[in-house]
Amino acid sequence: MSAATTRTAAAARSAAARAVAASLGREESYLRSVVRRFFKHRLAGIGLVVFVAMILVAVLAPLIAPHDPNQIFDEFQAAPSSAHLLGTDPVGRDVLSRLVFGTRVSITVSVGAVSVYVVIGVCLGLAAGYYGKVVDAVLMRVADVFMSFPYFMVILILVAVIGPSLLNITLAIGLLGWPVISRLVRGSVLSIKNQDYVKAGVSLGYSTPKILFQHILPNALSPIIVNATFGIANAIILESGLSFLGLGVRPPAASWGNMLSDAQSITVMTSQPWLWLPPGIAIFVTVLAINFVGDGLRDALESRETKSHR
Repeated sequence: MSAATTRTAAAARSAAARAVAASLGREESYLRSVVRRFFKHRLAGIGLVVFVAMILVAVLAPLIAPHDPNQIFDEFQAAPSSAHLLGTDPVGRDVLSRLVFGTRVSITVSVGAVSVYVVIGVCLGLAAGYYGKVVDAVLMRVADVFMSFPYFMVILILVAVIGPSLLNITLAIGLLGWPVISRLVRGSVLSIKNQDYVKAGVSLGYSTPKILFQHILPNALSPIIVNATFGIANAIILESGLSFLGLGVRPPAASWGNMLSDAQSITVMTSQPWLWLPPGIAIFVTVLAINFVGDGLRDALESRETKSHR
């Protein structure tokens, strides 16, 4: 090995070591800065509290619900009372209990679907941005094809073909939602892969997966986190819409969407608001809270990144 080659390798190791040390030193201050900026957005803080509360309701549903959601009482469409705080539905089931268990369905589907398409989108975006050329062209054209179809209509058809169920809805939303994430990740990778610490890792002979997942991906998390947050809200609306149309979670299982579907008549809407107001308010509040969280994360992360590039 020549002296020049030795000096080059030593310089690469030194650059990598400095990059790692600098990133470790900045990590705590970066997180503190993001948290501080996030909670300056008061609506984002409130939204986070509401979303966490919804998750707790979903997890603790059997303990919180006053009755079994499928238990039928001899009071049909009864108005709210001490026995049934939100009344009963046309079948005689307790509305509050079904509302609580409907939270579990919405949170499960939304978080599960977003997790699926984030994993797919991140992997494909990393490959497209890092390898470029033919790999990039093929993956992005596939993403274009997926994005050219009307999202909700394709999910409707897919669920109608494979059958409505909790798992099928989650997979349908997850398998069709990856193109946006993949494009975001690809764009981030294209700008990050030319940084010195990435070149240093390549010079030291690090494996491609290590470079992608340990060096590039952590620096491309901001748009992924923000998009995933908004994706959870969109998935809740999608699941509710599918259940409302009878292609989502099927009765007797409780879902906010099929609770609204049971209250479609004008008579119910005008004289029995306890049948449609609770699920409608639950969808509205949850989606709004998650969108506030997404706004807060976007402001916090983008503000920090803008400052770091100055």
